[in-house]
Amino acid sequence: MDANGSRQASLERTRAALLRSASALFVEKGVQAPVRDIARSAGVGVGTVYRHFPTRAELVTAVYRHQIDECAELASRLRTEDRSPTEALTLWIAAFVEFLVTKHGLGSALHSEDPSLLSLHTLMLDRLLPACASLLDAGADAGELDPQVTAYALMRAVGNLCILGPGYGRTDAQTMVGRLLVGCRAYPASARASS
Repeated sequence: MDANGSRQASLERTRAALLRSASALFVEKGVQAPVRDIARSAGVGVGTVYRHFPTRAELVTAVYRHQIDECAELASRLRTEDRSPTEALTLWIAAFVEFLVTKHGLGSALHSEDPSLLSLHTLMLDRLLPACASLLDAGADAGELDPQVTAYALMRAVGNLCILGPGYGRTDAQTMVGRLLVGCRAYPASARASS
């Protein structure tokens, strides 16, 4: 590898470390986590953070985009693995729940006037709705999941269950989402006929 290639690889490793650190701190402290804490967690100086992400909005956007991409790619990987469609959906929804929890504090950032944040909600829908739909379709085709469950309705329901507050934390959200997924399973024809 030449000097330029080595430098580029180093920059990419640093950027990835910053995204991981920011993501973890956003879960803990929200999107207003101090830049010095993000830098310390990534093992770099504050100046390095600003060289990669000149504004907080750019850092928030990068973390959000990175997580959307990872979540969308996970659906593709799960479909190719030797898993039942129900198990694949359950694993994907668990990752989506973590994604939503990581968004802690992002709602106010999304309502800001910063143009770099305006397209994030659309990006999420454009990337994650098809990912979820592909898992639901596979489950419906296999007779494991109710074909009437739509990706939008499921993701919206999960999103609502992930609004944390006093007396309702991450574990509660995970439990309730698990219960929701049980309701997405297909019932045998005999059970549907008797209800």
